Parts: sequence; structure tokens; C-alpha cells
Amino acid sequence: MNCDRAETIALGALGWLAGNEDLLPVFITSSGVDLADLRQRAGDPDFLASVLDFLLMDDAWVMGFCDASGINYAEPAEARQALPGGAPMNWT
Repeated sequence: MNCDRAETIALGALGWLAGNEDLLPVFITSSGVDLADLRQRAGDPDFLASVLDFLLMDDAWVMGFCDASGINYAEPAEARQALPGGAPMNWT
């Protein structure tokens, strides 16, 4: 997964959240952003990482997004790893 593909998936997830009347308020409340922030920060890789962090909290959300987007269920997690702060921890 390269960074461009990861950002594309995260933007898709943001669009999916924005179109979900039930889930968008949950994301806004939990992230502390407002609608203007969503528009302004859509190109920020750190913000896109937080979108995927939110999405990955619930398997049903992941499945809903992936089904709507026609992507594999593993891709959001792979995309998250490719964005800032997503690298696996190496304790050695």
C-alpha cells in the first residue's frame, strides 16, 4: 500500500462518513471537528489517519464502507498503516 492509495481510501472513508446521517455526528463528536474542519483538513494525511482510526473501531463500519466502495475489507487497515503514525511498533 503506497501513501497515495492510502490517502485515496481515507478520503473515500471520509466521504462515506459524511454521507452517513447516523455515523457522521458520532465522528464529529468524537474527533472534535466541525463541518468546516472536515472540508479544510480533507487533504491532511494526519487527519485522514484519524478518519481511518475512527472507521476501524467497528467491524460493521469497515464492512459498510468497503461494501459501498467495492474494496477489500483489509484495505482500510492497510491504508492506516501507510499513513502517519500507522507503522507497527517495533520494541526490539
